[in-house]
Amino acid sequence: MTNQKRFWLFLMPAALLSFAFLQQQKGMEITKSQSIDSLGACQGVSYQNGRIFLYGDREIGVIREYKESGDSLQYLNNEIRLTIAGQDLINHPTGMAVQGNLPVFIGNSVRLNAEGSLWKAVIYQVNWEGLQQTRTLDGNLVSTIDDDTCIQGTRPEYVQYQDKWYVATADYGGKANEVRLYDPVALAKAKKTSEKGVLVKKFSCSPWVQNLLWIPEKKQLVLIQNQVEGRKWRFTYVDLDRSIASGKEVVLRVVDIDERADELEGFAFTGSLNNGIGVSSSRRNNVNRMQVNW
Repeated sequence: MTNQKRFWLFLMPAALLSFAFLQQQKGMEITKSQSIDSLGACQGVSYQNGRIFLYGDREIGVIREYKESGDSLQYLNNEIRLTIAGQDLINHPTGMAVQGNLPVFIGNSVRLNAEGSLWKAVIYQVNWEGLQQTRTLDGNLVSTIDDDTCIQGTRPEYVQYQDKWYVATADYGGKANEVRLYDPVALAKAKKTSEKGVLVKKFSCSPWVQNLLWIPEKKQLVLIQNQVEGRKWRFTYVDLDRSIASGKEVVLRVVDIDERADELEGFAFTGSLNNGIGVSSSRRNNVNRMQVNW
């Protein structure tokens, strides 16, 4: 065998390994973008047993149901209006916490000043089954909880810690951000989150968290973020148990989608850990099919 052949036999496996490494490093990539109207600025996505709900802040807060049709989403003519007696209540929905038979919570985060130092953050407990039937909050608003423990806004998501379910939420801001875990039973009975027994655990986290996603199979929490305030996409995967133990986020990996300069708002897996949907507040290309590599 010539030296040249030996060189190529050595180089080819190395090149293949390098290519595979680069592919893995991509982490997440957009495979198709779609423009979906009537949401206002889309604020998040919730995947529930094959059903896809997008929520946004149109002239009123809305939740609209879709199904997968090939690599796109198809509207199912089901719109939930987050109103009471025709008046907008949850005008800026920023999170849906749904898990089995546990109470269902929807967050509402409204910035009260340009500096972002004052927020109105409220968590609403709702009758989710009734809400889907009547399509308004009339008769389906169970309780209203002032999230006065928050620093900048609220975005509820169920997570599992030490074999128990909690409602996690996080702040949006440039400093002093936290992920907090609330006891769902205590939260459901509370008037405000600062009441005794509601807040169970917390840890500091990086800024600009728009939403949260729990991955039970991996025991990982995804911080769905902006790289800078209101712009550019970032996904930070953290180890929940270790983060709580240390008091600050323990990062497993960070994936930036640099080709998108708009405002990432939410993400959910759709039936497998390799496919998901990322949503932004843009009017165009606001719903994006994504491939996830592990």
